Amino acid sequence: MKQETINKVLKFRDERNWKQFHNPKDLAISISLEAAELLEIFQWSADDVWCKDKMEKIREELADVLNYCILMADTCGLDMDEIIQEKVRKNGEKYPVEKAYGHKEKYTELGK
Repeated sequence: MKQETINKVLKFRDERNWKQFHNPKDLAISISLEAAELLEIFQWSADDVWCKDKMEKIREELADVLNYCILMADTCGLDMDEIIQEKVRKNGEKYPVEKAYGHKEKYTELGK
């Protein structure tokens, strides 16, 4: 994500003096609520696992989730690039290509 995008989200928050309301607990709740709204789009979609006719709503809800993630990272003093890169590294150890390629199992079940 571009730093310019992150800065826009933080500026939007700061122009409204909302930082005072942003604590890790409430931001985590907000992330979960917005993720649930994203999930709701797919409820009762049966075989339509892509919901292409609802892509605009998917875009909006995904943006809400990402915006709250930006705010959470800022509130907690975390660098988004750093934490994502570290998680990808850890996942690479849990899911080595030679074991995980083409498999959906959790890392604890790979190779059993």
